[in-house]
Amino acid sequence: MALAAPSLRRLPTTPPQARCPPAASLLRARPHREPHLRQPLVAAAAAAAAPLAASSSPADTERRKHELLRLVQETRRGFAAGPEQRAAIEEAVVAVEELGAGEGAPLDLAALDGTWRLCYTSASDVLVLFEAAERLPLLQVGQIYQKFECKDHSDGGIVRNVVRWSIENLLEDQEGATLMVSAKFAVLSKRNIFLQFEEVAVENIKISEQLQALIAPAILPRSFLSLQILQFIKTFRAQVPVSGPERRSPGGLYHLSYLDRDMLLGRSVGGGGVFIFTRAQPLL
Repeated sequence: MALAAPSLRRLPTTPPQARCPPAASLLRARPHREPHLRQPLVAAAAAAAAPLAASSSPADTERRKHELLRLVQETRRGFAAGPEQRAAIEEAVVAVEELGAGEGAPLDLAALDGTWRLCYTSASDVLVLFEAAERLPLLQVGQIYQKFECKDHSDGGIVRNVVRWSIENLLEDQEGATLMVSAKFAVLSKRNIFLQFEEVAVENIKISEQLQALIAPAILPRSFLSLQILQFIKTFRAQVPVSGPERRSPGGLYHLSYLDRDMLLGRSVGGGGVFIFTRAQPLL
């Protein structure tokens, strides 16, 4: 915004008989007038710069992140979000992405390393899990995590998509079993990584107390066979490789649009969908 120059009053003409003040007097008077004229300019410049500084302050960053998490709180990780909610969430996502978090710097793999819990997504390949749980009353979908293992790497690492799920009355609630999709990833640019999927596995089976009582009743001495069955279930792991010598592993491009100490935003390039994660405790 242009600053208006201070108006200058026309000084009355000095009568011919009046003497001009000595030059030394003018020099002494000038320092007293300059601060007076400069003060409005300095104040205006500071006022113009203040909004820019506030927009990138830590307080503003936390405010935008808090608003984003508030909007997704009642959406059941995106499954129950309507069109208006999705539009508002998208605006809030863009507001956080604008903060950059080192957009011009290389991806900080040390900061990315660790476990992230899914709070919201608009990706159809994840929402279908929630839809299945809605249609099948016995199926439960628990927490979903993304675990990056890249702390000591410079150009990539391993990422594991972890889905906790259960079947009512057969497995423990919410965390009766784990579906894990493992992939290698390579850093393509400052914010893009390429995922090369390798394996799908089901593990960490935790049967319910009801099913455990059927296999090995507590009121009867547990036989060697029943104990072997329980041990087998606990250590069971079924894995299916998705790559091999005769077929190429599927892959996908993933854009990490924001990363800091406790929030991760990502976008699936091509397949569409945004992902909102927060930092979680390490998985055992």
